[in-house]
Amino acid sequence: MLPGRKAYWGSLELHTFHDASAVVSALSPDEPVILNRPHAAARAACFFAEKFPGKSLYAVKANPSPDLLRVLWASGVTHYDVASIAEVRLVRSVLPEAVLCFMHPVKARAAIAEAYKVHGVRVFSLDSHEELAKIVDATDAATDLSLCVRLRVSSEFSELSLASKFGVDLADAAPLLQATRQVADALGICFHVGSQAMTPFAYVQALERVRAAVVDAAVTVDIVDVGGGFPSIYPGMEPPPLEDYFGAIHRAAESLPVSYSSELWCEPGRALCAEYNSLIVKVEKTRGDELYINDGAYGALYDAAHVGWRFPVQCLTAGRSETLTGYSFYGPTCDDADYMEGPFMLPADIKAGDYIEIGMLGAYGAAMKTAFNGFGQASAIEVDDEPMASQYRGDRRDPRQSDNVVSLR
Repeated sequence: MLPGRKAYWGSLELHTFHDASAVVSALSPDEPVILNRPHAAARAACFFAEKFPGKSLYAVKANPSPDLLRVLWASGVTHYDVASIAEVRLVRSVLPEAVLCFMHPVKARAAIAEAYKVHGVRVFSLDSHEELAKIVDATDAATDLSLCVRLRVSSEFSELSLASKFGVDLADAAPLLQATRQVADALGICFHVGSQAMTPFAYVQALERVRAAVVDAAVTVDIVDVGGGFPSIYPGMEPPPLEDYFGAIHRAAESLPVSYSSELWCEPGRALCAEYNSLIVKVEKTRGDELYINDGAYGALYDAAHVGWRFPVQCLTAGRSETLTGYSFYGPTCDDADYMEGPFMLPADIKAGDYIEIGMLGAYGAAMKTAFNGFGQASAIEVDDEPMASQYRGDRRDPRQSDNVVSLR
């Protein structure tokens, strides 16, 4: 038996491979394989812990893997943004000392009560008077609550909007902030600029809305939570360095009319886990510029199918042409919607039986897999090579720089 095969079949004798090619060479897997890179997640966590000018809460929904949670905890992430009672239970069972923040603005009364009374949750978000009353009632009018009012802000600078479902409008925020201040031990304002924000200005603009809300309500604010949206690198999406985001947020937050002892929070999800996973898939059939592969829209490639996300890819079969063609993918189910338009740039002579690695799937990849149509099986194996792109290695070229030299003469 080849080294590593026991890990593939679930043995307790875990083996770390160097990269995706080594996995294919050793195992020739017929099912998709998720590749974990703990070192990449640890590096991202350390980056946020050391450089963000405040407290970082990991948004668990992006990837709830217990192994990932342990990596983030060991790397300095102590607070976790949970959005359901199931996530509360999960994180509390894996990380007994973690601070859990229930940041979904609409929660079941029973979920609030269990989170507070059983799991020690003291931080809750809300965006309505009804939710505020529910929290007060479910916690028996507790006096140790940190309550964050979610403000609706623009998602115009982000790839995926989060501006419609949650958040109180600025025009209605003052009465809600005032009512929340009356029952909260600590009052916060939170927002979300949308997923994959492509400019730091998204946060500056949102913080100006926070300023207006605080002034209008005339309340003391103890927490300003800028939410998630911090970007990763994908084909066609080259955001500025994260340091630019942190600097812009820090400068804008410093001038807010809030408590001198107020805390600045953020809720990175994608930015902490995108580089953690990639995926090995097998080509089952080719049809012109369409490839039939064994994972898809109902698996780890949900974003590629439903929002047109282009992930980096590479062919793992040696000897293929250096000429690349833009391919689309069909997944393994019988559903026509199991389609990923791409284009995904791969060798022009790729064939059935070849393997492809699809990178940057740690966020909303493995977490979105289903068992629809009997598919969805995937093994997880650890590798120690680098992800296909990284915000954290220190070797990334700033996308705003140009090679063009303009003469001043």
